Amino acid sequence: MGILSRASYVVRSKVNAILNRAEDPTETLDYSYEQMRDELQEVKQGIADLTTQKKRLEIQKRRLEENVEKHNEQAREAVQQDREDLARRALEKKKSKMNQIDDLEGQIADLQNTQDQLVDKKDELQNRIDEFKTKKETMKARYEAAEASTRVSEAMTGVGDEMEDVGRSIERAEERTEEMEARSQAMDELEASGAFEDALSDEDAIDRELEGGRTDREVDAELETLKAEFGKADADGEGATETADAAAESGSATEPDADAAEAADVEPSDEEVEAELEELRSEEENDN
Repeated sequence: MGILSRASYVVRSKVNAILNRAEDPTETLDYSYEQMRDELQEVKQGIADLTTQKKRLEIQKRRLEENVEKHNEQAREAVQQDREDLARRALEKKKSKMNQIDDLEGQIADLQNTQDQLVDKKDELQNRIDEFKTKKETMKARYEAAEASTRVSEAMTGVGDEMEDVGRSIERAEERTEEMEARSQAMDELEASGAFEDALSDEDAIDRELEGGRTDREVDAELETLKAEFGKADADGEGATETADAAAESGSATEPDADAAEAADVEPSDEEVEAELEELRSEEENDN
């Protein structure tokens, strides 16, 4: 196979693949159906033309037959007038017209046979078209049902072209989101480490370090102050503890008297209880 033959073969293969992908079976079936109907129409037109031609020959035949009758009358009249010469001429014309009639009858018979054949072919073609129409509609219905089922399956499984584009869009959005999150975290980390200087501040890195040193010294000074105050509080606490112990020792001798007084205050006498109970009963009777 030569280079040109191979190139032509490759081109035809590519074109055939493209046409197969672009071909819609329903459209192809409709186109084929229309082609068959066009052929049927051409056959009908041919039958009509053939019938017209046959009718013209039949009209011409009738005219010749009329001429034959006319020449026959002429020959009779010429014989009656003893004009044998005229009678001979009339009979010669009659014979010529009859020969023409025979030729026309042969042509008309041929046209009739052709017309009958065309009518048979037209009927056969009409039957084929009717059968093809039935098959066409059946195939179209099957194809449309299969196409709808395929689209539903592709939508559910996510393998269709549109769903594939949606999946790619989601992947790109996720990648973009992850990139922005990483960038945001990196910016926060760099800002916390002081790698970026505040564009709205006049301080540079040295000023920030000096400020940090001053802050540390202030914290240390305050811590020393707290420690000093805490030490003073410990000294005051020890003196208070000693005073409390002395008071406890001196008051231990008088503790029984206090308990006795408290017991006297807590336990009232029976007369007081009876008096209060009587008072409550009187109030109850008054209310009733």
